[in-house]
Amino acid sequence: AKKIIHLYDMAMKMGAPIIGLLDSAGLRLQEGTDAMNAFGQIYAKQVMASGVIPQITGIFGKCGGGLSLFSTLTDFTFMEEKEGKLYLNSPNALDGNYEGKCDTASAKFQSESSGIVDRMGTESSILEQIRELICMLPQNNEEDAKEDECTDQLNRTCPALEQYVGDPAIALSQISDNGVFFEIKENYAKDMVTGFLKLNGMTVGVVANRTEIIGEDEKVAKKYDAVLSCNGCYKAGDFIQFCDAFHIPLLSLTNVKGFEATIESEKGMATAVAKLTYAFANATVPKVNIIVGKAYGSAGIVMNSKAIGADLTFAWTDAKNGTMDPKLAAQIMYHGKGKDVVDKKAKEYEALQLNVTQAARRGYVDQIIEAKDTRKYVIGAFEMLYTKREERPGKKHGTV
Repeated sequence: AKKIIHLYDMAMKMGAPIIGLLDSAGLRLQEGTDAMNAFGQIYAKQVMASGVIPQITGIFGKCGGGLSLFSTLTDFTFMEEKEGKLYLNSPNALDGNYEGKCDTASAKFQSESSGIVDRMGTESSILEQIRELICMLPQNNEEDAKEDECTDQLNRTCPALEQYVGDPAIALSQISDNGVFFEIKENYAKDMVTGFLKLNGMTVGVVANRTEIIGEDEKVAKKYDAVLSCNGCYKAGDFIQFCDAFHIPLLSLTNVKGFEATIESEKGMATAVAKLTYAFANATVPKVNIIVGKAYGSAGIVMNSKAIGADLTFAWTDAKNGTMDPKLAAQIMYHGKGKDVVDKKAKEYEALQLNVTQAARRGYVDQIIEAKDTRKYVIGAFEMLYTKREERPGKKHGTV
């Protein structure tokens, strides 16, 4: 523990990232309170380093009990898919559960269900992914976003981009330099995509709504409703805060019509959406939003709209921006008038109120662009915003 604490002190002095590779049964019981105090001292160092230097954890074996906080106090966690075990309480200690029923310590569970693990794989692939990620990040919070020489064409068009509007993981790899896109928490809350890409050599963080997963055979493997979920909001909010802490510009791809509407989601939806709203509005880094599909109601507002602080907003030519789905609006305004009237008025409402041109005329959209030209417009936007400086009211910290 003393060696780890000293390493943190050195890393903070030098402004160097910390990478922890864990495989431990925990503290030595023979050392009693001394060992417990040592855990607490490491926690404190991790907290002090948060937002100052990037912290990455790789789990290759056991990481249980108090040791599990080592990973959750860092920014990114990678886990070996077979031997890795991450848990605060072991699977057999959970009421009504045992390891054979649900292995809550497995990489699969922690990646898909809890969202703690960002990536999982073999030992060699994890090390490779950690290298790839660390090369995309600044070394500390005093450095600007990581920049490399760009070997891709800046004005390159992406003719097939529009067909991947539902799966931004593919769309983002098309607009990025040489197809570089590193997805974060790829197995968790898949309705929201987060990750890093390169644009003109600069690392940019991305938050995007997903409505479908397209497989390698170019067929739709899974569909999602175009709504914000609790897990998706928390996932995006945490990612945005990391990017803001390390001066990494933010790009958002908006395609959302509302909020997940279930009894379970309603228990935490308002809080989750507030967290996402706070993260976007509080971030002072360059922020660019692209409406690629729908941007309806409050859900469209919280996805990095100009109203909460986006510096520039683009929209694809067939994008829709307005209060709600046209059919729902017509049903409300013409209740009891019959299906034919509702259908007719829905089309009129869509043409008048949801046409993105109307939003552009009012200044809520800066420019309407062809989908294939997205790359050059986004690169130009971030070049213009490179010297952006924005202050916030003096305070200790926010409370949302």
